[in-house]
Amino acid sequence: MSHTIGLFNSALGRNITFVRPPYFILTGFSDIPHMNYYYVFLFFVYIVSVLGNTAVMAVILLDRNLRTPKYVAVFNLAWTDLLGSTVQVPKVLDIFLFNHHIISYNDCMTFLFFSYTCLSMQALNLVVLSYDRLVAITFPLHYHMKVTHRFMFSLIGFFWVLTMVAFLIAVGLLTRLSICKSVIINNYFCDYGQIFWLACNDNTPSYVISWVLTILILWFPLTFILFSYSCIGCTLLKVASVQERVKAFKTCSAHLSLVAIYFLPILITYTFTIYIPPNVRMISLSLTSVIPPMLNPVIYVLQTQEIKKSMKRLLKLKCLCAN
Repeated sequence: MSHTIGLFNSALGRNITFVRPPYFILTGFSDIPHMNYYYVFLFFVYIVSVLGNTAVMAVILLDRNLRTPKYVAVFNLAWTDLLGSTVQVPKVLDIFLFNHHIISYNDCMTFLFFSYTCLSMQALNLVVLSYDRLVAITFPLHYHMKVTHRFMFSLIGFFWVLTMVAFLIAVGLLTRLSICKSVIINNYFCDYGQIFWLACNDNTPSYVISWVLTILILWFPLTFILFSYSCIGCTLLKVASVQERVKAFKTCSAHLSLVAIYFLPILITYTFTIYIPPNVRMISLSLTSVIPPMLNPVIYVLQTQEIKKSMKRLLKLKCLCAN
């Protein structure tokens, strides 16, 4: 690795105005002891994520009672979680478990695009689900007029297009940078921020879009979700009895659990980043990207009566067919 870096640095001494390195070197978890146990844990988490999210999607597809606008959003969340886990975990295991720390420039850009797109869609899916709960509780008589299949497909499609276009622009801006300071990325994946700080030419557009994307994929979803549940809380306090409040809270509990699992680790990690050792911060961020996709299907199966009943019906039907 040191020989490779030396060759790169020697090339920088020549009269080169634009440098696009053929590869990057991900150091990631290299300096953390006993990481093999963590890789086994990541592999276990990935398998559970694949099985759980596949099961949720299969149940929604097979049971016609679940083909409602709400479960269109749940299906999309499961699909996004499955895709995000598949983008992240196998690549991370390949890089660090098998010492393939060198990743080509094009592969790094692709890895970056899909990683950030899936993470962003997980957050925006929570916005869709919070809107569904907001309308269902605050405007129950108009729910079926406001939240239709067409509306849900359009909203989810808009979010997919928005995130893909946003990160295509972000990656496009990275390709215009001259990466001449180093090829080392001190992270477990191709981190957008670390890459543009390696540039020697003007990285202001990349810096600006990084802030725009942070607002778009972190602060906008969190603000909307908090606003929606504030409205739900006010509505329940004004018009609902204690029994109705408890029932409404149960319908929201699964979604609130998903919100807490996704946002709390990110907020804690970034709020107290100066107090957290770099290795602990890196592991915390990696867990943030893999734990929610594993827990989301478990939470929906355990806390959502419709899915529990649907799974029981499908299992009973399967047993009857087997007999």
